Amino acid sequence: MFSTKLVILSMLAVLPTIHAGTSSKVTVDQQPGGEASLIVNSQPFFIKGVGGYQYLDTLKEMGGDSIRTWSPEAIDETINGQRVGDYCADNGIFITLGIWIAHERHGFNYSDKKMVQEQRDKVRSIVRKYKDEPALLMWGLGNEMEGPTNDGADPRIWKELNELAKIVKQEDPNHPVMTVIAGAGTTKVKAVKQYYPEIDVLGVNAYGGAAGVGAGLVSSGWEKPFVLTEFGPVGHWEVRHTEWGAPIEATSLAKAASYFATQRQVMEDGQGLCLGSYAFLWGHKQETTATWYGMFLASGERLSAVDAMAYAWTGEFPANRAPKLKQIVSAIDEKRVAGGITESAEAIVEDPDGDPLDYEWVVVAESTDRREGGDDEAAPPSFPGLTLSTDGNRVTFKTPRKSGPYRLFLTIRDGHGNAATANIPFYVN
Repeated sequence: MFSTKLVILSMLAVLPTIHAGTSSKVTVDQQPGGEASLIVNSQPFFIKGVGGYQYLDTLKEMGGDSIRTWSPEAIDETINGQRVGDYCADNGIFITLGIWIAHERHGFNYSDKKMVQEQRDKVRSIVRKYKDEPALLMWGLGNEMEGPTNDGADPRIWKELNELAKIVKQEDPNHPVMTVIAGAGTTKVKAVKQYYPEIDVLGVNAYGGAAGVGAGLVSSGWEKPFVLTEFGPVGHWEVRHTEWGAPIEATSLAKAASYFATQRQVMEDGQGLCLGSYAFLWGHKQETTATWYGMFLASGERLSAVDAMAYAWTGEFPANRAPKLKQIVSAIDEKRVAGGITESAEAIVEDPDGDPLDYEWVVVAESTDRREGGDDEAAPPSFPGLTLSTDGNRVTFKTPRKSGPYRLFLTIRDGHGNAATANIPFYVN
């Protein structure tokens, strides 16, 4: 089913048209027990999407066709001098518009009738405000509101989501409702199926186990369509850690391989129920490190994950590709070292286009502001003054004098808007 469906959809010459000033009409087409598809303005549509609303010109260039937001306000932000919603409508990019549903870990109580009613009123107001957006694809009604580490068995949350979905559909019968959960655990999936019949599409956020989401949903008895709503590198909670607890981050090149493999596998195992995916994150953020999840640098350069998604969407790489940073080699990698001593490191790297490369090395303190579920984190301090000298792919630097965990970061730029990243952890005694 995977190959037939993807080939047909990728060969469609005519994508759904977005009509300025006219609300889109989107339905889920599924025969009982059969494959599912999105029908957008009378045309079949497959989500080749990303999470975030930056760099939309690059998204279009790479073959993407949709973005996912976590809150409705994102549609009113400005990009390239234009409102995001209008830019998307003008450029053929559809939006899964997030409606943030409160989490109990943030203080919400699903047994508090006043809180529940206020949230219902808020959802109704949001839908009324944005339901006629020409680029609207689906409503993203909630993101991991069961808690990122919870088994999702609490029926109160799913019963309330069911009521909220009814409100959305009362106000807007023209767009499906998708709710996003953290992982595809069997207990959670069965609870959604039992207590939340109004859901049209299930969204699943997954990282290390993302490639198995399709098979996992099918084995759990899920029969409606689904979307892989967040995926990318292996999560910082899923990787090997140093003896002092620092998670080992993959290079940007290794992350790119994860993006591509996940995209292919989840479609193959989804039994025709997968409507597409949203790669995470089409932008930049501090989460565990400054480079763990972003597909771009803060300065805007594209990382290898962008190349990987372009190939997954179109079958072709961009004309100019990101450098391939394979490894940082250093005697201090994952070691305890003395403070104030001189050390060195070397990068093993090649550029597919033979571009001259610029190397930026910097020592950064390990993050101490670790949050849960992607909540905002403060960036740790960096120490550029510890870099003594660089010679191409080699660096000489001093270790900090203050005891504690650190990382040596490398950022490589090719001068054509592409970059590569890697880091190695060490501990100063």
